[in-house]
Amino acid sequence: MQQRRLGRTGIAVSVLGYGCGAIGGLMVKGTAAEQDHAIGRAIDHGITYFDTASAYGDGVSETNLGRALAALRASVTVATKVRIRGAQRADIAGTIVASVEDSLKRLRRDSVDILHLHEPTTRAGAAPDFTADQVLAEAVPVLQRLRDQGKFRFYGFTGLGDAQEIGRLLAEGGFATTQMPYNILNPSGIAPLPAGSAMPDLGGVIAQAAAADVGVMAIRIIAGGALSGTEARSAYGVPQVAPIASGASYAEDVAAARRLLPVIEAGYAADLVELALRYAAMPPQVATAIIGTSSIAELDHGVAAINRGPLPPEAMAMIAAIQAG
Repeated sequence: MQQRRLGRTGIAVSVLGYGCGAIGGLMVKGTAAEQDHAIGRAIDHGITYFDTASAYGDGVSETNLGRALAALRASVTVATKVRIRGAQRADIAGTIVASVEDSLKRLRRDSVDILHLHEPTTRAGAAPDFTADQVLAEAVPVLQRLRDQGKFRFYGFTGLGDAQEIGRLLAEGGFATTQMPYNILNPSGIAPLPAGSAMPDLGGVIAQAAAADVGVMAIRIIAGGALSGTEARSAYGVPQVAPIASGASYAEDVAAARRLLPVIEAGYAADLVELALRYAAMPPQVATAIIGTSSIAELDHGVAAINRGPLPPEAMAMIAAIQAG
């Protein structure tokens, strides 16, 4: 599988990253045998980037990923995240320290490659959001200290919220990586929205990050599953998915996905998931596009889609025409 440079970290990561969250659900709700098989299969496919978080199953995902990787003794890139909620907001630094230590124990590691701060950044900073001032004054110093102690090699953040506040973090926080939404329904992290689009405008934050040599991981590349074109959910996935940086509801995202079916009928992809994955992996500004799965079959399908390479210009033109209405 193609490997890309992850910004100024210099780490080479697979263009398709493996997400261990609750939306796909395999690494939270699957059996140990299924999980171990999935991680091994991903590595066999050439996937080198694995993404988890303390919030995924209240640490269950980290525990399962740690077990699987320890058994395989594989050399891969591992990232986890810290979330700060409720009363924890009164002690941001202490929460980060405790979360990192707990994550490392669950992952069976002395250090991880990347730690992400996993909260939106907005001008108002109303919980669960933070302002850029809060992040820069209270979170960044402890992130730098823990990095210097060897708890992780690089620190990053999840790029949700207001573009102006995100821009400040990119410019002032020393963040080496960021996770940002990018998909065929809403490409505005890189390109302008189609005229008349009701999608939230992300203000080119992915392009801004890449220009600053901050490594970008694209998230929500199939809009939480909506880009499958169906509202059906797997047994392991969460039963309901709230949209992030897309439509007003999951049902609206599914409907928007189904409007792209003529691209499939024209033969440019085998199905909507393949279309979405190939689209998400195309921009050079994206180092890795993260997919979560509920089965080995979904993983294999995702890898096969990515390995088909970029969509042709004719497909991109057809997509643009459909979305322009």
